[in-house]
Amino acid sequence: MQSGSLPRRYPPDDLPPGDPGAADGPLKAMSPGVVDYLFRQLVSGRPAEDVAWEREGVSLAAQPEGAELARRLAETDLDALTPTELFHYVRAAQRLASWAEGLRQSAVGRYCHAGADAPRPGRRRI
Repeated sequence: MQSGSLPRRYPPDDLPPGDPGAADGPLKAMSPGVVDYLFRQLVSGRPAEDVAWEREGVSLAAQPEGAELARRLAETDLDALTPTELFHYVRAAQRLASWAEGLRQSAVGRYCHAGADAPRPGRRRI
């Protein structure tokens, strides 16, 4: 390094593996919000896993399918979720979609069968 010059800065992806400034492993895939959250947890001495949301009521995993689950999913800020919370969010959304598909299939079945049982002109019902 020449006097008066700053050390060369490498983008994180250009650093050799094992360099303290290199983003290796799971940190490379984490969003800045998640990294900030984990740092705040570490500094405050709390566990990295966010367990506070489980104490606030029914977790998404335990929430029965229906309007309340749909409301909670719609109002969730996805950018604020930890990776584990995002996993539970996706699973809850899948359960809700499956439940709604069951409602749709049931309604279509009733609609199709209702037409077969309805009286038709020129046909007397017994």
